[in-house]
Amino acid sequence: MTPTLERSTNGRSVRLPANAAQPDEAFLAELGERVRDLRARRGMSRRMLADASGVSERYLAELESGRGNISVLLLRQIAVALSLPLEDLLREQDQRPLELTLIHQLLARVPQHRLGEIRERLLRDIDGGAARHSQRIALIGLRGAGKSTLGQRLADDLGTPFVELDREVERDAGTSLSEIFLLYGQGGYRRYERRCLERVLETHSRCVIATGGSIVSEPGTYELLLGTCTTVWLRAAPEEHMARVIAQGDTRPMADNPEAMEDLRRILQGRERLYSQADVVVDTAGRKPEQSLRDLKRALKSPR
Repeated sequence: MTPTLERSTNGRSVRLPANAAQPDEAFLAELGERVRDLRARRGMSRRMLADASGVSERYLAELESGRGNISVLLLRQIAVALSLPLEDLLREQDQRPLELTLIHQLLARVPQHRLGEIRERLLRDIDGGAARHSQRIALIGLRGAGKSTLGQRLADDLGTPFVELDREVERDAGTSLSEIFLLYGQGGYRRYERRCLERVLETHSRCVIATGGSIVSEPGTYELLLGTCTTVWLRAAPEEHMARVIAQGDTRPMADNPEAMEDLRRILQGRERLYSQADVVVDTAGRKPEQSLRDLKRALKSPR
């Protein structure tokens, strides 16, 4: 009788030959099991998958039994036929469960404007609407909202690190924001911003983050922020945003642009729906920093 061993894959116990203890053979056995499971879930016979992928039924049988050392190109054909990213077939057993893979496929079909709504539903189902991600606080809003001033004071009060995302971008790029835009354009800045945010989230389980005013305009990065932090929109009137920027010594917004204030109003109006997805909204208009900080700390205790 051939010796066997038990190994778990996709939450199921799979019986493997003893010689499959070798990593390569074990991987092929798990790959075959994964293909067989995915095919079955889609109601596809082996012949149907063979017809859809262009891979012979005989070869698929060898693959599903764990004996087929398939090439990457053939495996990509199978992934396309199963409507899967290739990496999901190659995923190791301790990585994402199969159900999460299927959920990811469903979400990929959802229109982008509905993702925020679905995220909120999931959060309500998972934690009953309780305050989320309270160990990380991200401040969003236009320039002049008070993100840097209030963020530093809040971090000091909470005893957590304060991170200005734009400064992280400058450090990562080794140059100023203006040079980044000049050299790489907005797309280059967005890539730096996403990379720096991911690093901050990996490094800090507790922190206060001041984000750039336009982060809400990049859907993937903003979704990442909403899903990992308690987000706070620091809101003010357009005139107050402009006055604060100029008071800080930056006259560029008004330089050679008589329509600067109207432009600012349009930007704020265009982003209002995005900013309003934040967990907390704090109006800083007409408020001194000390007053806004009290409002912010009070609001964080009972996010909407």
